[in-house]
Amino acid sequence: MSVRQACVSLICLGLLGYFSYHMFVGDFGLEARARLQTEIKTLDGELKGLGALRERLDRDVSLMRAENLDPDMLDERARAVLNFSHPDEIVIMTKPQTDTPKR
Repeated sequence: MSVRQACVSLICLGLLGYFSYHMFVGDFGLEARARLQTEIKTLDGELKGLGALRERLDRDVSLMRAENLDPDMLDERARAVLNFSHPDEIVIMTKPQTDTPKR
């Protein structure tokens, strides 16, 4: 094998190694694809949760519209916002829940 053939072989081998490395580790490589797939699954779950929240809020808003006003919904929201109760009701005070787990 001549020196020229050896240089061409080394250059080709170097290019092959460079592209192989970036195929796995690069910005658009297999590891980046796996990270993106994980992020897609996480965001899909968040989107489903937000969709359910939106449906609930749409339902609550539709109950508060003037054309079909639900008196129970109006009473519930007024009590929650104004912090009122009827004189004959029993109110049980609880501590607000925290997100930290107890040990």
